Amino acid sequence: MALNLEDIAGHPALHRAVRAQSLALLQIYEATPRLASVFATQQRWLMAHVGLALHFRRDPHDHRTELTVTRFMEAIRRNSVASRNTADAFIKEMLHYHIIEYLPKTEDGRAHPFQVTAGTLKAFAGWVVTHLRTLDSLDGGSRLAMFLERPDMIAKLQPLVADGLLSSSPVREPKQTFSLFIWLNNGGIVMDRLMSGIDPDHAGLDRIPTSVVSTAEFADWAQTVANPSGAQIARCRGARQYWLAGPARPFGHVGVEPVLPGVHDGPGGQARHCRDCLPGLLSTLEGRLKVVFRNRRIASSGSLKTAGRRRG
Repeated sequence: MALNLEDIAGHPALHRAVRAQSLALLQIYEATPRLASVFATQQRWLMAHVGLALHFRRDPHDHRTELTVTRFMEAIRRNSVASRNTADAFIKEMLHYHIIEYLPKTEDGRAHPFQVTAGTLKAFAGWVVTHLRTLDSLDGGSRLAMFLERPDMIAKLQPLVADGLLSSSPVREPKQTFSLFIWLNNGGIVMDRLMSGIDPDHAGLDRIPTSVVSTAEFADWAQTVANPSGAQIARCRGARQYWLAGPARPFGHVGVEPVLPGVHDGPGGQARHCRDCLPGLLSTLEGRLKVVFRNRRIASSGSLKTAGRRRG
């Protein structure tokens, strides 16, 4: 039985699953820091999904479906993801770092199509594997095994996931202080780092301790993993322990507060705000998996019937 948003958000094992997923994503970021910068903000993350969807939806027999700057810009505009200048700069950066690459010119000499590189696709497959493993951990499912058996299904799955993310209010407009992370440079990486250091048994507390003991060390780590803009998270020195803040008094740009001696009455529970976004992302992936797996079964059934008729 497929999990829906409510099933995921209310699952007792969600916090442990979130922590394990954050650790897995951090390993991907640290192994491919340049690719990690693609997901530095939610806006860049969504632009990447738009580009991947256009890449997978190409028809090799129809040059009008090629991934071009014009088609990418139109998709970004249609979904209100970013300005034209921001999208143009994103494309140029992706080309510069070989995350995408130009193809030979097609029949339309005015167009210069490009495609996602093999290395980028391999890294994205790791993202899919991580999220499928999370879903399986919640209900003992076999999504990951099915994907590994047919990794080519990513070409059908990703565009559907992109459509779901672009149309999901919980993903695009998260509530409370969680929203601070979506515009912060490296916000997703910072969030995964915070989540990976939280004891799941503390998830019900009003103020949740993290493993971050120094914002200077935290900033250096973020800078190393992604890019120099990670330095902007260093806004305080001297506090030995940091806590995730609630909506009332976020600290700096990342929503962390220094713990003051004898003061523990500030609002907290930022970790619980992941319920506003991560379950939305996971349920979107779950729903799209149902479509892909159903179509695969229908195709397989049709092939078997055809083969039977041929043998007859």
